[in-house]
Amino acid sequence: MSLERYRPWAGAGARGMLRVGFELSPEDEGFLALREEFFEEYQQGLLDQTSPFDGVPDLIAQLVSAGIPWGVVTNKAERFTHPLLAGLPLFATAGAVVCGDTTPHPKPHPEPLYEAARRVGASPERCVYVGDDERDVVAGNAAGMTTLVANYGYLGAHKHPHEWGGDAIADSPEQVLKWLQLP
Repeated sequence: MSLERYRPWAGAGARGMLRVGFELSPEDEGFLALREEFFEEYQQGLLDQTSPFDGVPDLIAQLVSAGIPWGVVTNKAERFTHPLLAGLPLFATAGAVVCGDTTPHPKPHPEPLYEAARRVGASPERCVYVGDDERDVVAGNAAGMTTLVANYGYLGAHKHPHEWGGDAIADSPEQVLKWLQLP
């Protein structure tokens, strides 16, 4: 399957990938078994062809250089997130890694963002949350954080990020740096 076909569904996790690949939804017979098979395959190839978006390494380097704590908040389960990030040295400086099953509620609930703020030692109103899905903006706004839409991320099909209520839209990690007023 071409990247163009499945990329808009990547942010929806296994549910989105099984929808685009097999035209299955969670209500369909066989979905749960196929989802578990997907998880097993995904875990085996976790780092195959995995790389950060262009510009993200420089964004993180600039944050670290400026002494700005940063972290990752994802709805991906810990069983996938921790090995994935451990295999990418870029993420070694993350001050927080909060997964979809770290707290009782995943995004769009604000609790994962509150947890990340606690882990980096910052009050939520001093945090900037960058995400590529409407649930990220909902969670960031609910947590009282400034929210930026990463328009370069895995935005889903038929998405309209300018309607999500974020504080700004960044078309690249470089624009995030400019928005943060970092070189």
